[in-house]
Amino acid sequence: MIEVLSSTALATVQDLGRFGALGWGVSHSGAMDRLALAAGNILLGNDDNSAAVEIPIFPFRVRFHHACNIVLTGADHLARLDDQPLQPWLVAPVQAGQVLTVERGGSSRWQASRVYLCVAGGIDVPLALGSRSTQLRGQFGGYQGRTLQQGDRLPVGVASDVHCPAGMGVVPPALSMPLMVEGTQAIRVLWAAEYEAFTDHSCAEFWAKNWKITSQSDRYGYRLAGPMIESKVPLELRSHGIVPGVIQVPHGGQPIIQMRDAQPSGGYPKIGTVIDADLWRLGQVQIGSSVRFVEVSWPEAVKALQDVTDWLEEVRRMVALGRTAQKGAGHDQ
Repeated sequence: MIEVLSSTALATVQDLGRFGALGWGVSHSGAMDRLALAAGNILLGNDDNSAAVEIPIFPFRVRFHHACNIVLTGADHLARLDDQPLQPWLVAPVQAGQVLTVERGGSSRWQASRVYLCVAGGIDVPLALGSRSTQLRGQFGGYQGRTLQQGDRLPVGVASDVHCPAGMGVVPPALSMPLMVEGTQAIRVLWAAEYEAFTDHSCAEFWAKNWKITSQSDRYGYRLAGPMIESKVPLELRSHGIVPGVIQVPHGGQPIIQMRDAQPSGGYPKIGTVIDADLWRLGQVQIGSSVRFVEVSWPEAVKALQDVTDWLEEVRRMVALGRTAQKGAGHDQ
């Protein structure tokens, strides 16, 4: 059992997402940084899809009522277990009664926005449409369909005995697979259906300029501020299916990127789609900072997704090596 001590805002229980329900008008939801969540679960011996706590606002404090192993992944941060510093991306044992405090900070040049508290056994809230993710608009899933509040007690599942030894971890993907353009976080994008309906100048500006993530951004969508994107002729489209990563251009000419909680349909014309391999990068961009879009082909997008898969497989390999080394040390004693 984990007790929430801080009167935090916007922290939610998330797994990798809710799939197969778009036809019912239910969004994917799930972790904004699915790579951080999956990696934390692998280190702990959990199923990749086990639920964790997504923490976007700090400080965040919880008390553990039972001994367990944890991993903090995602954004660079400062953390303490009682009064002892806790390193990110490393398996750490926790004793009953200890208090974890997570604060913004850290030394990395990659300034991200979300930390994931992964626990051995996963956060054991009930499944809703096949997922433990919180669907805030529909008010279901996760913990009572809402953000976490002070005093909430989160149940924890049964831990596996297949995990990485305490103190062992991995290099974060942002450092293993950096992607920057002129000091700005780069996000790779494919052309979308209406790309050629926009003026040549607007398309050139879309790739050449930085785009600021405005304060009107959240898990539903990122509203961008930058050059005006104009179409060659006025476009009126019927509502049609959309998915996370789609970049729509409303009448004001400032794009909106659909994120994990986005509605499954919309009618604005689309200039591009963030490739699946970079959704985790986009999910970690801080409000008020900027991104740069990089044009890629379909084969390049597929290759990028394979790079992400390879990184996760390397995490699995490191966990297996750690278990083998731990067993060998036990036999030597």
